[in-house]
Amino acid sequence: MPARRSAVTAVLMALALAADWVFGEPRRGHPLVAFGRITRAVERRLYAPRRVHGAFAVALLVLPPTLLAAAASVALPTLAAAALNLALLYFALGHRSLHDHVWPIAAALTAGDTDAARQFTAGIVSRDAEAIDPAPAAIESVLENGNDGVFGALFWFVVAGGAGALAFRLVNTLDALWGYRNPRFARFGWAAAKLDDWMNWLPARLTALSYALLGNTRNALNCWRRQAPLWDSPNAGPVMAAGAGALQLRLGGAARYDGQWRPRPALGCGAAPVAADIARALRLVRGGVWLWLALAGGIALGLRCA
Repeated sequence: MPARRSAVTAVLMALALAADWVFGEPRRGHPLVAFGRITRAVERRLYAPRRVHGAFAVALLVLPPTLLAAAASVALPTLAAAALNLALLYFALGHRSLHDHVWPIAAALTAGDTDAARQFTAGIVSRDAEAIDPAPAAIESVLENGNDGVFGALFWFVVAGGAGALAFRLVNTLDALWGYRNPRFARFGWAAAKLDDWMNWLPARLTALSYALLGNTRNALNCWRRQAPLWDSPNAGPVMAAGAGALQLRLGGAARYDGQWRPRPALGCGAAPVAADIARALRLVRGGVWLWLALAGGIALGLRCA
């Protein structure tokens, strides 16, 4: 049974990644769009600046769909359950979407249109558009979202099937909406932020290790060890520090949010990024995808032979 489960998991991972790459995110009717609307409605009804209110809201939004997906995976016939798990992983992935959002930045920079590059970058990061340095901001987004939009979903799919990938994606979405340290969400969003930190802890470190193995390993490991603890996010720090070190680029530094410059630690080492380095960052994520697929297939084959 473990050998068969591993083989099915590897095949479904490959199919979901292929579907995501070919079709990308659905233009209409994406479940996460509906989830966002429901989330805003729940926030309007339940909001109060208390942790217990936020925790209840998270449980209300995450537990029912996750438990329903888990129950359906068990109750449905084998092929139907496989199709359900495939669909859930496909909707949880954002590999093609990551490329679609970042390529226009690289293209604008290559064409010398810095203003357009800033506007494109402002669409994927929460910084003031006129103060953005597009190349490093885009690369930071690629490295971090490689974990949030790809490897985290794959990890939880391996652990708990489609229900695991769904739970990860829903929690990650709630953290993106509520996980801010501002007067409104510092307490209400606490549960979403902490749950996202917990679910991302191991995937983030596996992502960082993948980046290190696929780039300059020594630099990546050194940057991870020295710089990640200085970053304010316990999971983004290892991912971006290792990725920057693997690419031998200098990232991080002060950034402007809502009109205020905020200090941020330095990440990586080496040269300042240019437009061509955005493609290198995307190749690092794609290499990680192939590495994880090879590992999943190798484990399945090893269990079968054993």
